[in-house]
Amino acid sequence: MKITFFTHNTFLLEVNEKNLLIDPFFSGNPFFNNRNYLKCIDFYLKKVDYILLTHAHYDHVCDVEFFSQKFSNVLVISNYEISNYFEKRGIKTYGMNYGSFISFPFGKLKYVFSAHSSVFSDGTYGGNPGGFLLHTNKGNLYISGDTSLMNEMKIIPIFGSLKISILPIGGRYTMDVEEAILASDFLKCKRILGVHYDTFEEIKIDKNESKKKFSEKGKELILLKMGESIYV
Repeated sequence: MKITFFTHNTFLLEVNEKNLLIDPFFSGNPFFNNRNYLKCIDFYLKKVDYILLTHAHYDHVCDVEFFSQKFSNVLVISNYEISNYFEKRGIKTYGMNYGSFISFPFGKLKYVFSAHSSVFSDGTYGGNPGGFLLHTNKGNLYISGDTSLMNEMKIIPIFGSLKISILPIGGRYTMDVEEAILASDFLKCKRILGVHYDTFEEIKIDKNESKKKFSEKGKELILLKMGESIYV
């Protein structure tokens, strides 16, 4: 299983010959400024089979329509309300809610609770915010989505051990580094990929200090550069 990080909460999962794009946020992303984000997309994203959306905030869904046009067979997977929103725009979707695992060609996917909010830029209600628990023959992965620390995280490892967890660490709108360390305890997962930091001024972090705090607790915080990948 390969994970390629872009910025914010946007990354690509490659598993079982399927490409899953999470929370696409390229246009309007301050990271790119005068850089050409379209060149970035063309270079790194040769194929997208699925788009997974954790919630409806613009910095997680703003490029869904672009990618649905670029990759005509893409399937958007999200909660019921978000799926309906994009289905009305002619995009192929698969809606779910907090419930059972659902089998896809890439593995089994479960939509799980997130302590956050969810609304589209036009004011449309975006349903319950969430994350994804992915079980595959290559290992299990937890994508928390935007969330604060929550007791529900203790349920996640009951379903099976995790190879890695993807958690927000920027603070203010989500967990910060200290809370992400506690979350890793709840999840029984020592390997954390940090996301949702540095994109905006209010979620800037000290990367070296953040890694040190995780290391002092016997855990690993992975912070990838734009376009950098890891295998898990």
